[in-house]
Amino acid sequence: MSTKPTHAVVWTEVPVTDLPKAMQFYSRLTGQDLMLDETGPNPVANFAIEDMATGVSGHLYPGKPASDGQGPTIHLYIPDTVEAASSRCIAGGGKVVSPVIEIPPGRFAYARDRDGNSIGLFEPKR
Repeated sequence: MSTKPTHAVVWTEVPVTDLPKAMQFYSRLTGQDLMLDETGPNPVANFAIEDMATGVSGHLYPGKPASDGQGPTIHLYIPDTVEAASSRCIAGGGKVVSPVIEIPPGRFAYARDRDGNSIGLFEPKR
């Protein structure tokens, strides 16, 4: 294969034990409503993006989360600051597990959702 893909990651799936509560947690965290989709074999809650046909996104699904943050980490776009998202994460039952980390494209902190899934709270450089 001689061409490289536009995106190395094309989709993410986050297993959660309580889909409605997880939808509420992630909606507050990202500032975007998740869209419930019950057209497949299981209900899923899609993260909101501009164009589902061409964008990179993911969803929550009823499943068994990895134990205590031991699975992959997905980094989520935060519309404001890492600090504000960290406060929302904690208020929603999650846990922030790192200080804010500065990288050339922005800042982020590692966190865990209500089920212990590893997530990154990413604030792009503005």
